[in-house]
Amino acid sequence: MIQAKAELQSALAAAVAQLAPGVPFNPQFESPKQAAHGDLAITAAMQLAKPLRSNPRAVAEQLIAALQVQPAVQRWVSALDIAGPGFINLRLAPAAKQAVVAEVLQGAGGFGRQPANGHKLMVEFVSANPTGPLHVGHARQGALGDSLCHLFETQGYDVTREFYYNDAGVQIATLANSTLSRIQGLAPGDAGWPESAYNGDYIADIAADFMAKKTVKADDREFTASGDTADLDGIRQFAVAYLRHEQDLDLQAFGVQFDSYFLESSLYTSGKVEQTVQRLVDAGKTYEQDGALWLRTTEDGDDKDRVMRKSDGTYTYFVPDVAYHVNKFERGYGKVINCQGTDHHGTIARVRAGLQGQGLGIPAGYPDYVLNTMVRVLRGGEEVKISKRAGSYVTLRDLIAWTSKDAVRYFLISRKADTEFTFDIDQALKQNDENPVFYVQYAHARICSVLAQGATQGVDEAALNVADLSLLAAPTELALMLKLADYPEMLSSAARDLAPHDVAFYLRDLAAAFHSYYAAERFLVDDLALARARLALLAATRQVLRNALALLGVSAPDQMHREQPTETE
Repeated sequence: MIQAKAELQSALAAAVAQLAPGVPFNPQFESPKQAAHGDLAITAAMQLAKPLRSNPRAVAEQLIAALQVQPAVQRWVSALDIAGPGFINLRLAPAAKQAVVAEVLQGAGGFGRQPANGHKLMVEFVSANPTGPLHVGHARQGALGDSLCHLFETQGYDVTREFYYNDAGVQIATLANSTLSRIQGLAPGDAGWPESAYNGDYIADIAADFMAKKTVKADDREFTASGDTADLDGIRQFAVAYLRHEQDLDLQAFGVQFDSYFLESSLYTSGKVEQTVQRLVDAGKTYEQDGALWLRTTEDGDDKDRVMRKSDGTYTYFVPDVAYHVNKFERGYGKVINCQGTDHHGTIARVRAGLQGQGLGIPAGYPDYVLNTMVRVLRGGEEVKISKRAGSYVTLRDLIAWTSKDAVRYFLISRKADTEFTFDIDQALKQNDENPVFYVQYAHARICSVLAQGATQGVDEAALNVADLSLLAAPTELALMLKLADYPEMLSSAARDLAPHDVAFYLRDLAAAFHSYYAAERFLVDDLALARARLALLAATRQVLRNALALLGVSAPDQMHREQPTETE
């Protein structure tokens, strides 16, 4: 069907060119609002009515006449109808839908993927400062960021995953002092315990390992403790390395691996922050007022100008962000996506203003942002707010321990990033259709079971590539094949809209189409040709389920147990 749709788009472009020569037109199909209306919809008549100075329905009639003489339409279309003010509903011939089965089986793991486009993309996500374990907010960013990376890889981008963090500053100083207080025998609540200290049990673990002179190794650093209580800088470096190692373990358990790590401190030591500020001063984008240096961000849509350098000579937090994104651009990343919490919304305008003022040719709207809300966690019907280990929040490792990596990855990507989300632990543990990840994975496992049974009855998977697909004519078969054909366009639109949740939505719909097919038809029928055709459709469905689950970092199990089965396997 992928080939059929491409040929039909060319036929639509040719028909429009014949009807309205010289009128710009992008040949695209839409999905009808109701499946009963057809398989594809054409809205061109409404677009062409004005330049042709005609009624949309009259244009639709002329367009249908022009389409009906196109060879691709004669081959792949069974009916063209006009609806409403001028919509054209197109019904595909069964052969068009059946073709997708062979396309999927031939494409296998590459089905839906586009060839390399020569463009570099960086996705920055998680970017947690090494001051504690990763929490559920970081988990949501991890699921979003990694899924976006997979999505853009399907579109031909050369993708880099980067983790940015501050290894200096007030928070890191607080971490060092918290660890020192634990070394000195203090605990939260004791007299002398710093008010701003981190209270989690992990601080005591860091203190104990520092005194034991242990060596810790993270993906980007390694440090051996001196055990000297007077070595505050050594305590700081050890604590940072310790927590970076802990975060690496969290990310490994979550199935996320970064290509590079970037330190905020390097922007200062390399002079990048000073260079950025000086370029903005030289470009006339700044002014002095009340002893501070201000950036004219209102010129780029901000509600007010922003302080860059305070009266005490220190820089506000968005200034190194500007320098960091200049660095990204200079490294050749023409497209950059940042996955951050909604608390970063206010920095978008000022970072972009700072970039536009550099005079470096950085495109407007650089970088893109995907902002996510925090996550509420329910367990036993009650909200869980703290972790004993972290002291003040639920950690990523808690979620994985309570459920599974698959459940956490799927649940956290199953809603649009900026919508509120409640992670229900009890729902994630259910092994029935109430659990969305189970519902999808069970579809894959069911197909594996049927294909295994087929192999024992003489229907070998190797023979499915030569199955007679014209035998697939049942309504549930046609609906399932149409859903399979949606996969490549879903990937493209999800990447374009920075919407990895669309993959989860698609998986749910594909699983539903399969389960309906499973309930309606038998697969291992006496007619060997029909059995082979139906198993070919199942194999194609299994492949697309597997491909899409992999984009979300979720496994595709071959076997699963279902609670209280409603159907006999």
